[in-house]
Amino acid sequence: MERTALTHAMARVPGPVTVVTTIDGTGKRWGFTANSFSSVSLDPPLVLVCLNKTASTHEAFTSADRFLINVLAHGQDAVARRFAQSGVDRFAAGDMETCELGLPGSHGACARVACSMYSIVDAGDHSILIGRVVDTYTDDRTPLVYYNRAFAYPATATGARLEEPVKILHLADW
Repeated sequence: MERTALTHAMARVPGPVTVVTTIDGTGKRWGFTANSFSSVSLDPPLVLVCLNKTASTHEAFTSADRFLINVLAHGQDAVARRFAQSGVDRFAAGDMETCELGLPGSHGACARVACSMYSIVDAGDHSILIGRVVDTYTDDRTPLVYYNRAFAYPATATGARLEEPVKILHLADW
């Protein structure tokens, strides 16, 4: 499989935009932007996020005992871009405050998922961080989505913001 073909295909798959944060043993805050975030299990409650092994944050996260996944909301594009940059103080803007588990979080996020480290899986050029969910926060803000190498957000057929949860019917419900 050619790398560019896979990259092109995966760009067509929309994903949530998250900023994942932790604090190391010295009290230094770390964070990175990711759109590879998913639930894994309800029993036990597990989620995953993927981190490139060459990222400057890799060592901090693979040695962390906990992390916080901030699911960014529409309008938080600048936060996502800042946490994706190298060589900058990602926390300098002051928009990350102490949240669940004492970790830096965004009060503007549409959801936060606080995790204890459950497992780290080697996956090629990435590490899969699997977290056991210990706390969550949700808000009614519209999530920020990454699709076709651009930020977007979900909308109804009329283009209006999603205000009510959508019931998903399963085959057994018909």
